[in-house]
Amino acid sequence: MARPRFLPDNMTLCLIAVVIAASLFPVHGQAAVAFDGLTNAAIALLFFMHGAKLSREAIIAGMTHWRLHLLVFACTFIMFPLLGVLLKPALVPLVGDELYLGILFLCALPATVQSAIAFTSIARGNVAAAVCSAATSSLVGIFVTPLLVLLLMGAQAGDSNTLDAIGKIVVQLLLPFIAGQIARRWIGDWVARNKGWLKSVDQGSILLVVFGAFSHAVVEGIWQTVPLTELLGLVVACCLLLALVLGLTAWLGRRLGFNVEDRITIIFAGSKKSLATGVPMAQVLFAGGALGTLILPLMLFHQIQLMVCAVLAERYGRREETGIEDVA
Repeated sequence: MARPRFLPDNMTLCLIAVVIAASLFPVHGQAAVAFDGLTNAAIALLFFMHGAKLSREAIIAGMTHWRLHLLVFACTFIMFPLLGVLLKPALVPLVGDELYLGILFLCALPATVQSAIAFTSIARGNVAAAVCSAATSSLVGIFVTPLLVLLLMGAQAGDSNTLDAIGKIVVQLLLPFIAGQIARRWIGDWVARNKGWLKSVDQGSILLVVFGAFSHAVVEGIWQTVPLTELLGLVVACCLLLALVLGLTAWLGRRLGFNVEDRITIIFAGSKKSLATGVPMAQVLFAGGALGTLILPLMLFHQIQLMVCAVLAERYGRREETGIEDVA
């Protein structure tokens, strides 16, 4: 049977199911300690597989386009945080102080890899440049995101200092990624042949982290402290942030003289924030903190960006048929 168009994608449905399950049956006590160990192992596996899947040839092919990469990095690590700070007078009344901190954390994160590449490909943009920008953004984010979190959130960024946070992220995320890159010469072909079900491993790792984070949040009383009005305000805030970023990336690409294919890459690589990287980073940076409210904006923004960018990618991909010769 054909999938009804009004239904969200499978990952969105799974995230909703996990949040409901964590709300009804949260893990706590010794079970929570054991679950944290399982979650850390799943995160290491997630980044190992990312390293094993990423083609070095594609990265090298796109590395020469330095102007495009600098613009994407500026959008990801400068424009997003600036918008988060400048929009504070409008966002705090909408979402409250705790969810606003989650928006600031969202703004500090690197870009996605998979969806940025997929949407660029559908829209017939510069795929090699998208691979290079998105992948490098994820690696740079391991070092830049903790610094941005400290700068944006100050004393509320967690108990550990920045160097400790970077060290933990390097151990939990970067080292498994490097191990995956090293192992690629032996398992790269196998990974390419089995990428369909290996995607489930990626998504399962994210779902485990989300379940653990929301379990902790439920035990701490997240649904008693976050009213429905703030949740609805968060939807508005995420839509506003995404609309501004999409508009600015399109304008900057056109203003700086990039061709249509490059502008498509800038839009899709520069407007994304990574759920796959952000949730594990939150686990490290905010250990013992209110993870539920911190990752809720990221989860919602991630789903909105996928739905909006899917429509844009198809529209750009049919630009000759629809008479759209320029990317606005």
